[in-house]
Amino acid sequence: MDSGDLRKEDQKGTLTRAALAPDPFEQFSIWWEAALASDLREPNAMSMATVDLEGRPRIRTVLLKNFDKRGFIFYTNYESLKAQHIEHQPWTALLFVWAPLERQIMILGEAAKIERTESQAYFDTRPLLSRIGTWASPQSQVIASREELERRFQQRRDQFTDGQVPLPPFWGGYRVVPASFEFWQGRPNRLHDRFQYQREPNGLWTIQRLAP
Repeated sequence: MDSGDLRKEDQKGTLTRAALAPDPFEQFSIWWEAALASDLREPNAMSMATVDLEGRPRIRTVLLKNFDKRGFIFYTNYESLKAQHIEHQPWTALLFVWAPLERQIMILGEAAKIERTESQAYFDTRPLLSRIGTWASPQSQVIASREELERRFQQRRDQFTDGQVPLPPFWGGYRVVPASFEFWQGRPNRLHDRFQYQREPNGLWTIQRLAP
């Protein structure tokens, strides 16, 4: 298949150094609000890359659940492959792709578990069946069939008939604390605008334009 015919010219916006917020979290918030206003489907979907014990990369999509100036939070099974990778090497990369806006944001940072109380607070807001599903799925492990998964789910559903589903000890959140951000705005002729924020040892951020 030749995908060359799928080429599109990016022409919906520009990004200049003067227009950037001095703080990358503020700049992220500006673009985040624009993504929400554009009614994108799941703008909180982000690709997350990790490396395994042999240094081989893995990537998957997770959902951003909260962010502030401390970092970006997602939730997962602490026994999953991604959690095992983070335990071995906490550096990870996040990527938001908002194609209708011709924008991308890449974040490089270290991931660490959040407080149990914070995970509990979020877990309690999840739909009942999602909470039950958390107990039923041995994430990343080999299972024999779909039927086995559904059987495990039904067993847990029968167990929690009163609707009181406790937070599993193997499930919770991670916060990715950024060391760098890159904001990418599509432009015509592939001469895109790219700006990188880099955290310095003193905690301040430097901003540089990168060649597309």
